[in-house]
Amino acid sequence: MGFLPVTKEEMSALGWSGADIILVSGDAYVDSPYSGVAVIGQTLAKAGYRVAVLSQPDVGDPDAFRELGEPQLFWGVSPGCVDSMVANYTASGKRRRQDDFTPGGENNRRPDRAAIIYSNAIRAAFKPAKPILLGGVEASLRRISHYDFWSDKVRRPIVCDAKADALSYGMGERAVLAFAEAIKAGRDWKTIPGICYMAGEKNFVPPDGALELPSYAEVSAPTSDGKKAFTKAFQIFSANQDPVTAKCLFQKVDNRYLVHNPPSPPLESDELDAVHDIKWMLDAPPSILRLGAIRTLDTIRFGVTTHRGCYGECRFCAIAVHQGRRIVSRSPESIIGEVRGFLKHSRFKGTVCDVGGPTANMYGFDCSKKAEKGACGNKACLFPSVCPSLKVDHLPQIKLLGSLRSIPGVKHVFVASGIRPDLVAADRACGDRYIDEIAKHHVSGQLKLAPEHVVTRVLEFMGKPGVESLLKFKRKFEAANRRFGKKQFLTYYFIAAHPGCTEADMRELKRFATRELKLNPEQVQIFTPTPLTAATCMYYTGVDPVSGQSAYVARGLGEKTRQKNMLVSSFSR
Repeated sequence: MGFLPVTKEEMSALGWSGADIILVSGDAYVDSPYSGVAVIGQTLAKAGYRVAVLSQPDVGDPDAFRELGEPQLFWGVSPGCVDSMVANYTASGKRRRQDDFTPGGENNRRPDRAAIIYSNAIRAAFKPAKPILLGGVEASLRRISHYDFWSDKVRRPIVCDAKADALSYGMGERAVLAFAEAIKAGRDWKTIPGICYMAGEKNFVPPDGALELPSYAEVSAPTSDGKKAFTKAFQIFSANQDPVTAKCLFQKVDNRYLVHNPPSPPLESDELDAVHDIKWMLDAPPSILRLGAIRTLDTIRFGVTTHRGCYGECRFCAIAVHQGRRIVSRSPESIIGEVRGFLKHSRFKGTVCDVGGPTANMYGFDCSKKAEKGACGNKACLFPSVCPSLKVDHLPQIKLLGSLRSIPGVKHVFVASGIRPDLVAADRACGDRYIDEIAKHHVSGQLKLAPEHVVTRVLEFMGKPGVESLLKFKRKFEAANRRFGKKQFLTYYFIAAHPGCTEADMRELKRFATRELKLNPEQVQIFTPTPLTAATCMYYTGVDPVSGQSAYVARGLGEKTRQKNMLVSSFSR
């Protein structure tokens, strides 16, 4: 379809006097299905809208937001592929120097709290401004009153602080298209699934069947009662995130109300195929590349997303909150067609750098009940063990990988996304074959595993399985390497200072890594509390919102750093 225009000159070259919709992005605009702004923009363009992108505008220059003029319909605002505070700061509070989504790689273009800053800049540049719709991960994970680690307080819903008209959460194709159609036709958009908005207190009537969350005043109170209210709000929120079963939510915020509509249904397989079947440019426009190389292109340009969603529900992870618990897999034909398209790209040298998703080996299967009845409210798919209803089957991915590596011109097909060993262990029919296939054909030196910890109590707080499947996978992977004459390694990711984890637990993890894994861990990160995850609720309140158990919380930077250093140091006792 070609690049979306990012300059006035590019709009003029298309014969446009203006755009219908302008998307403001905290990332440099890269035309790839890995970019949320690109996906929303191209989806809207495919539907006939004139869409332009204001890429990383200079918030210190008021004219930067006037560069493309004013859209006819609305503004879409996204800080980028990650929350701007996560993008800008490490877990220890240090400013990140590097930004892989910025030309030249220097972290100097994305403001803190970008959704708020961008929205305020639009309103300052245009009075009155066209409607502003927030989107992306930052909006999605801050859509209700939430604990903010960087200010160490409970903040209001971001749509309120940004003074935006509405917020689209989750994977937003359906919601944004419906919003655009409603704005164009002059219809009410406030019942669209996947949308949040603020309503005035006067004459406010909750939608039929809506559930009330504890108010912002209640959940933000720095008292034990306030933290109990925060936990209750999180529990109600979490129980109403499945598009089949969720109810509308509302929450009083000062003298207004947040209205949180139920989630949009996920795209089905054919619809997801259609997104990826767009003729993506797999690059940034020349006008952006002139500013410098964009490092993220090296890792996403020739990668393939095979599915959306995650039923792992790790307590520290926001993927299920954003993408949902249901796995929707693309068809093999669409994926093969995408890789065949790489062959036409001048930069393709024969290597597909990744075939996967949030977890690579969730492709091709899910519990059949979810589409009609929704995800179970009283049990998880993988914790404490793999649910028998899941029917784990790695054969679809095995066949897909075989088809991809047989394409003439394709030299290597790697699986760089993480793999769940517990899923492999649960697949009695194809699990061992899957390990053999991966080891023989699809590892580029190292394979990622993310056990995160090994102490049972800590794993329970994380919502992760025990170490048995990890050790079994390790033994079988190493045996496969020996059979195939390969020198390949497993890379393990661990978390320090997760709620429930003590220094004694980190010492035990160190002993396990030395004794069982025969390594000194290097891939260790300090837990970062990100909004709307169970672990962040636990961090703020000291109570696991799932089990109700009290959880020890390491809060000071000194202890967090000690926990990390216990694992990465060479001292093994």
